[in-house]
Amino acid sequence: MAQRMAKVQAAGCAWLVTEHEGQITGYGYYAQFRDRSAYRFTVEDSIYVRDDVRGQGVGKALVAALLDHAARRGFRQMIAVIGDSENVGSVGLHLSLGFRQIGVMRAVGLKFGRWVDIVTMQRPLGEADRSIPV
Repeated sequence: MAQRMAKVQAAGCAWLVTEHEGQITGYGYYAQFRDRSAYRFTVEDSIYVRDDVRGQGVGKALVAALLDHAARRGFRQMIAVIGDSENVGSVGLHLSLGFRQIGVMRAVGLKFGRWVDIVTMQRPLGEADRSIPV
């Protein structure tokens, strides 16, 4: 994880950590969506929240801060790739912050011994937020 964090930060992207009473409650980051130049203004978020604090606003605070940071850095789109269509918490969190669902890929991920769908969501940032219809 330390190598991933260093790579994210070296690229000028954000890696954020939340804590309560000295214990990490969650972390999130955004990184380049694709390596090719055509996608240099699009980023993808990744959010991880400790099980016992889910539903308490930790994830929402992380995503909101990532959206703000990415917009200030000039990125135009943020993509969320949610690794299980049954993860209604993550889908709902992203919807509440202005993301819209743009697709579902069926049975493309294997998590905990079962095949899962991937939900793809998108949100315009900064100037793009005002110029692209949702």
